[in-house]
Amino acid sequence: MEENRRSKRRLMGEINVVPYIDVMLVLLIIFMVTAPLLTQGIKVELPKAAAEPLDQEMLSKNEPLILSIRREGTLFLNVGGDEGEALDERAVLTTAAAVLRRNPATPVLVRADTEVSYGRVVRAMALLQQAGAESVGFVTDPLPADAFEGR
Repeated sequence: MEENRRSKRRLMGEINVVPYIDVMLVLLIIFMVTAPLLTQGIKVELPKAAAEPLDQEMLSKNEPLILSIRREGTLFLNVGGDEGEALDERAVLTTAAAVLRRNPATPVLVRADTEVSYGRVVRAMALLQQAGAESVGFVTDPLPADAFEGR
């Protein structure tokens, strides 16, 4: 009698995928919520300019060294332990020099707030040149599409 019961029960060969879909949806929601929180940076109001975008192939090979200048003139570099920590000119010079000695092909960019004085931007560029940067690029926001219509 015991053998009859065992032989009548068939093994089910299907996999229930509903729990897996639930787990994937939960993970998707977690990643969608946390991804914007992972982007770090210094809040800078960039000037708008009709400039060509940077060569993405060059930027993908080497992560650029970005010097950010806030409205009040404080300096930040995107390298080091705490990227949100303001640096003095000496620290910018030594850190940028170390990065450029390690990899001279590192692209160097300046992100300056639109309210920063021209003199402060020039002093920051001079620091980067002293550190060994051969060329320095500027990060800007693109102009709105309707900016050229009124001309």
